[in-house]
Amino acid sequence: MILITLALGLTVTGLLYLSMIWNFNYWRKRRVPGPKPKIFTGNYPNLYTMKRNMIYDLNDIYKEYKNKYDAVGIFSGRVPQLLVVSPELAHRVFVTNFKNFQDNALSRLTDEKTDFLISNNPFSLSGERWKQRRADISPGMTSVRIKSVYPVTNKVCRQMTEWLKKQIRLGSPEGINANDFTRRFSSEMVTDCVLGLSSESFTDKPTPVMANVKDLVNLHWTVMALFALVNTFPSLSYLIKLRFVPHRVEQFFTELMATAVQSRKAQLGTGDFQRADFLDYLMQLGEKRNLDTRHLLAHTMVFLLDGLETVASVISHMLLSLGRNELVQERLREEILAHMQDGHIPFDKLNDLPYLDACLNESIRLFPPGFMTSKLCTEPIELPNKDGPNFTVEKGTVLVIPHYSHMMDEEYFPDPLAYKPERFMEPDAAKNLRDSGVFMAFGDGPRMCLGMRFATAQVKAAIVELISKFNVKVNPKTRKDNLLDPALILANLSGGVWLDMEVRQ
Repeated sequence: MILITLALGLTVTGLLYLSMIWNFNYWRKRRVPGPKPKIFTGNYPNLYTMKRNMIYDLNDIYKEYKNKYDAVGIFSGRVPQLLVVSPELAHRVFVTNFKNFQDNALSRLTDEKTDFLISNNPFSLSGERWKQRRADISPGMTSVRIKSVYPVTNKVCRQMTEWLKKQIRLGSPEGINANDFTRRFSSEMVTDCVLGLSSESFTDKPTPVMANVKDLVNLHWTVMALFALVNTFPSLSYLIKLRFVPHRVEQFFTELMATAVQSRKAQLGTGDFQRADFLDYLMQLGEKRNLDTRHLLAHTMVFLLDGLETVASVISHMLLSLGRNELVQERLREEILAHMQDGHIPFDKLNDLPYLDACLNESIRLFPPGFMTSKLCTEPIELPNKDGPNFTVEKGTVLVIPHYSHMMDEEYFPDPLAYKPERFMEPDAAKNLRDSGVFMAFGDGPRMCLGMRFATAQVKAAIVELISKFNVKVNPKTRKDNLLDPALILANLSGGVWLDMEVRQ
């Protein structure tokens, strides 16, 4: 009996093992080279162990193969993926052959029934639906509308300054948590500029907006567990869809959206309120399309999901870079002060600060909010592979573009770990680097980030305010290297950014 039980156990174990590795020859059969995957984790061990950020797994593969091939075959769990090694191929995926790679891979992981907000986000919509949603949202993101809320932007900047002065007076050996106050800034900015409401982020009793924003980006362990399960047994993806936005968070923002609409209608009813902002546009679209509150919120999530944490991360890491480089900070301050009028820089002049642009781009290069992109092949295509034979990418294949690896490659950016804004001082430097595929701060092609202009305006306004009012130094609590947090989906410094800020006289 014991022998029978043992034999059955070994048989089951053997069958399970075979089921876990049976398609590990997928890329070999297609003559696509790549590293050997491991059982359960594939080529992403740190996605499961979280000993370090998973982008380092991809970067190790990138460095091994970059001089030999344009793309290599990898596995996420048991799911075959294609790692795009060459920047030229990355550009083809985003731009030249866009029709073959229209969708983002996130669209396969969820649906409206499971996660209404994520599945209706332009980033995850697929087919004709993303085109329609982009056409809906784009008119609400014009420079005219961004300019109309610029006074609100400056108001929030002043609130941030007063809050920081208070923290400086209170004093702390740990300094000021940049991740905290930049998240306060972005929460207040988005809720006021987009919804016309205040999140009271710089008061002693902030609304629950910040807490709910954190829950949007800090994935629950159950989501990661289901993600691992689907990657191990791909057939389950037809049965299991992931919910990234917790139900209570969706409910909170739905109620917030309803409050914003009711408040705006009341303001318009007085006859003396005018603000051509995104909410104004969205309400017009809602009447035209007969959209309910939930659908209005889905349109707004381009700011809440794509903007809030991204803006906060970019500002905090830009301050980190400026705090580490005193001469760069002083040069930037000189440029800012030379263009200031009545204590701030007019909206029309924000784009006339070349060194500010260079500092921003260089900070994004070092700490890219989107350190990788996963695209979905929507039409089969044959691609070249440098020293290897041509190969066919089949419909449904996920392609991973490791932006971090391209931006950390000394071939394209000499001395890549150093903060050197001069890399971006040549005319059209950022555009030229994007066109070559090595610098995609906001993506590229038809699905380039919708909120790019809004986000950069808010980041620039915040940096102008902070650098003109404070001397920024890095607190010793902040680590000295650029090691990324292993548990976050954004490229945030492990341990956080802690600053010592001194009010300028």
